[in-house]
Amino acid sequence: MSQYTIHTSSLFDPKQKAVLSDTSITVDKATGTITNVFRRSSPLNSIPAGDLDLRGQFVMPGLVDAHTHIFLHAYSERASLQQKRDESIVERIVRAVNHCRTALLAGYTTYRDLGSESLGSMDANMRDAISRGLIPGPRLFVATKVLASTGSYEPRTENCANGVCLPQGGEAVDGPEEARKAVRRRIAEGADVIKFFADYRRRTMRWPPAQQHPYVHGVIHPPEEPNPDVQVFDQEEMDMIVQEAKLAKCPVACHAGTIEGALCAVRAGVETIEHGYFASEALFGLMREKGTLFVPTLAVCEILHSKRFKEIMGQTKLAYDMGVRLACGGDTGTYPHGENARELELMVEAGIPVEDVLESCTVGGWESCGKDLCGMKFGWFEDGCRADIIALGASPLLEKDALRKVTFVMKDARVWKLNGEAVGMV
Repeated sequence: MSQYTIHTSSLFDPKQKAVLSDTSITVDKATGTITNVFRRSSPLNSIPAGDLDLRGQFVMPGLVDAHTHIFLHAYSERASLQQKRDESIVERIVRAVNHCRTALLAGYTTYRDLGSESLGSMDANMRDAISRGLIPGPRLFVATKVLASTGSYEPRTENCANGVCLPQGGEAVDGPEEARKAVRRRIAEGADVIKFFADYRRRTMRWPPAQQHPYVHGVIHPPEEPNPDVQVFDQEEMDMIVQEAKLAKCPVACHAGTIEGALCAVRAGVETIEHGYFASEALFGLMREKGTLFVPTLAVCEILHSKRFKEIMGQTKLAYDMGVRLACGGDTGTYPHGENARELELMVEAGIPVEDVLESCTVGGWESCGKDLCGMKFGWFEDGCRADIIALGASPLLEKDALRKVTFVMKDARVWKLNGEAVGMV
């Protein structure tokens, strides 16, 4: 029989943001979907043959990481520039295979991968390899190359030496018509989501390493902040990116650090704002009005923006308090895959209720991938949803590190982890 049932005693329903007791879920291995969710009317004295008993564990939908990079490993091991320059394509792909396996075993059944990090459309190839059952991993929604203007994110002059350029992670486009064509190229190469940079560093990075103190401005000495984030696209260009993506029914994610860049992106109609390092009430008010999701990426901010981290945590809580929809993604890859739960832990530390954090990493994750544009439903329990189910050895409502205690993982009705051990993996 292709159908069997999972029996639970504590099931977290992210739509209700509540734990349901004595609930069972029937799944279909042939379709990979949930076919029935029901409350048991009588005690379950024995488990029917072929069914799974998850009673005594905390059961919830598979987690969605809304901001990842499968081709990156932790910056604490090697800076991204050195990864792209010094690691072979084969090594980076092998690492990505391992990252996907690790993520799945950590309970992440879906990854939104926002940029192939100098490997072109190979993220789309990885997505297809997972979908075809060649390697284990989360289902991937990929962006292929990110879009930026000339001289901004990686398409920069100082990346060239003696006529040899480092691999570029972004595609340089300038003006509305180039933006239109670039989006079409991304769709043609397999992108599920379009990602562009609203702002980035545009000044040359070759300032003298030494600076006198106190700072004295002059020709010899650069400004105190020599290479700040500034806008790289104007409103017309952002409007075209979103307009063209909508023709292809493709969601748009925007890297935005500055207020100016983020406001333009929200006005253009992007689905998500990533990072928002200097967010404000004005930005969050517009995002709430437009229905734009916020992906605060606290885990990478903890590493790269430690001096402002308390302020960034406060901004995330402000977004929540103002009613902005949240999705949970830590820029995973900049810190280790498998430690994705750090993002959820930080959101809780920021003051967001655990139930809402779990909702942002399930239903919110589905929304970040494009909602109905995904072509499937996942992130909650309902007939027709993908059968993505995980179990924890402790309740995250009671224990801070419970999300690191994944004992069971099912994706598309296939079991990948049982009793804390990998299943069907070498």
